[in-house]
Amino acid sequence: MNKATQMGSAIALALAVSSTAAQAQAPLKATVIHWWTSGGESAAVKQFAEAYNKAGGQWVDQAIAGADQSRATTINRIVGGNAPVAAQFNTSKQFRDFVDQGLLNNVDDVAIAGKWDQIMPPSILQAIKINGHFYAAPVDIHMPAWFFYSKAAYKKAGIANEPQTWEEFLQQLAKLKAAGVVPLAFGGQVWQEKITFDAIFAMVGGADLYLKVYRDRDQKAVMSPAFRQVLVEFKKLKGFTDAGSPGRNWNDATALVVQGKAGVQIMGDWAKGEFAAAKQVAGKDFGCFAGFGPKAPYIVAGDAFVFPKTTDANAVKAQKLLANVVTSPAPQVAFAARKGAIPIRGDVDVSQLDICARQGLEIMKDKSRQLPNTEMLASPDTTGALQDVLTSYWNKNQSPEDAQKAFARAIKGE
Repeated sequence: MNKATQMGSAIALALAVSSTAAQAQAPLKATVIHWWTSGGESAAVKQFAEAYNKAGGQWVDQAIAGADQSRATTINRIVGGNAPVAAQFNTSKQFRDFVDQGLLNNVDDVAIAGKWDQIMPPSILQAIKINGHFYAAPVDIHMPAWFFYSKAAYKKAGIANEPQTWEEFLQQLAKLKAAGVVPLAFGGQVWQEKITFDAIFAMVGGADLYLKVYRDRDQKAVMSPAFRQVLVEFKKLKGFTDAGSPGRNWNDATALVVQGKAGVQIMGDWAKGEFAAAKQVAGKDFGCFAGFGPKAPYIVAGDAFVFPKTTDANAVKAQKLLANVVTSPAPQVAFAARKGAIPIRGDVDVSQLDICARQGLEIMKDKSRQLPNTEMLASPDTTGALQDVLTSYWNKNQSPEDAQKAFARAIKGE
C-alpha cells in the first residue's frame, strides 16, 4: 500500500470515527405536542424547552391551540403510528384509556430516582400512578377556582377589602356594576362555565357535598336542597357578565381585568401568566384570593406529559430525559413563575414566585383543604355530559329543578 492509499484510508477511518462520535453525541430529539399558545403560556413552555436542550436534548415544539384539538392530534398520531415523544394532557383520567390499551410507556425509573412518591401530593399521584406504574410526568399544579381582581377597578368601585363570604362577593359585584365596570370577566365557553360552576360548588356547597356528587355519584346529594341552592347561586353570576361574554376566550376575559375594564375573573391560576406578560405585579396591580375565608377548599388540577409507546431506543431515552427535566426543581420554578401555576414539589426556591403562588404553596401544606379536580373523579365522557347540562342551564331559561334532574342523569351515566 503506497503512502497516498495509506493517507486516504486514515482519513476515511478518521471521518468514520468522527461520524460515529457525532451520532453518539447527537441530542435526544423530543417532539412535544401541547396547547400552551397564549403569551404567558408560550413564555412558560420555553423554560422547559431550554432546560431540555441544555440537558442534552433537542426540543421540537408542536403547539396546537385548544386543549381538545391538541389531544385529538395526539390521539390521531398515536393511532396512525406517528406518535410524538411526549404530549400534554391534564392531570386527570383523560389518558386512562391509553394506559388500559398499552399505548403509553411508563417512566418508573425516573419517578423512583426522583422520589415522586415522597414529593408529590396524593391527588396528583393518584392520577399519574396506575396499577403501580408512573405513566405521566406532572409539570404543574393548577387551582382552577382562583379569583383575580383589578386593583384599579376595585378602587373605582370603592371596594377596600377582599370578600370573606359568598354574600359579600355578590355585594362587591353589584358595586362594580354600579361603578360602570364589567363586574365579572367571563368567557362563555362550556369548559369555562364548568370550572366557574365547580368553583361556586366548592365554595358554597362545601367539600363534603362536592365529593358526594362527583366522587360518590350520590343521587340523593344531587337532588338535595343544598345542591339546588348551588345551582341557584351559580346562575346569579349571569347578571354580572357583559353582552360580549358568549364564546370569549379565557385570556381575552383576563385582558379585561388587566386593562381595568372588568373587576373580577374566576379562573385557574394560569391566568397569572397573562398578567405577568402585561408586566403587572400581583398585590400591586391585581389581587388574588383562593376562595372565601381561611379554610376555603383548594381544588387541585394540573398538566402532565404522557409518553406514547415506542421501542425506539433514542425515543425512550428522550422520554426519560424529558420526564426528569420537567420535574426538576429549577425548571419547575421557572415554568411555574411564567405559567401562573405552582410547582408539583414543595422543595423549591420560592423567591421567583409571586404572592399568589406562595399562597397556593402554603395552602397545599394543609391536606384538609385539598379537593380533587372533577376530572380526577369523573371520566372524560361524564365530564362532557355534565358540561352540556351546565351550559344549557347557564344559557337557557331553565329551572334549577330541571337542571338537577339533568345533572343526576349525566352523573349516573344515562
